[in-house]
Amino acid sequence: MKCLSIAAGLSCLAGIALAENPPGIPAEYKLLYSQDFAKPEAIKDFQFSDSGAWEIKTGDGKAALELTRQSNYKPAVRSPFNIALVADKVWGDVIFEADCQQTGKEYGHRDMVFVYGYQDPSHFYYTHIATAADDHAHNCFIVNAAPRVKFASEVTKGVDWGLGVWHHVRIARKASDGIVRVFFDDMEKPIMTGTDKTFGAGAIGFGSFDDTGKVTNIKVWGARVEEKKLAPFTKIP
Repeated sequence: MKCLSIAAGLSCLAGIALAENPPGIPAEYKLLYSQDFAKPEAIKDFQFSDSGAWEIKTGDGKAALELTRQSNYKPAVRSPFNIALVADKVWGDVIFEADCQQTGKEYGHRDMVFVYGYQDPSHFYYTHIATAADDHAHNCFIVNAAPRVKFASEVTKGVDWGLGVWHHVRIARKASDGIVRVFFDDMEKPIMTGTDKTFGAGAIGFGSFDDTGKVTNIKVWGARVEEKKLAPFTKIP
């Protein structure tokens, strides 16, 4: 396409900028972080509840960060055991997504989790995507110095993780109004929505409550990212 004037040229450039973001990503958002784990040193980008439980492996033609076992970590309040945070970065309004594969056995709480608004090990949000929904599974949760509490207002009955199947997950969170939307494979219709404004900007991450799984092709969009040292996970005897 040719632009015939300065004004038209600006319009063309604006059109190109808009086209750069995938559907569902606001035009004003920038791709602020991405990771495909092609290089072993990528593991240094993360802060873990137990670094010994995670490693970079290649399979199915792609490299991924894999949670291989239950973490040697006991949180102070009931919350996920297995967490890998993108280290030393916090986002307010953010959309992050990844290709994920659940590698555990099938049961109602078979899950992977997606962390956001992380302040410290006892103050954060997470979305639990599981086979079946109940008070402690397949919902959005807040951990606020107390055992996790669900807050999603709309939730599906659950998902089919399958065996050896990759799924695409997107979490869209606006700290400014507290709205969270969760997408699983279908990027147009959310499987969960909820609202909570307790925490502002925070770190994001991936993991599982007490299962295993893989994550790769991580992409994080937002208006801006802030560098901030994250509170470490503390092993509780």
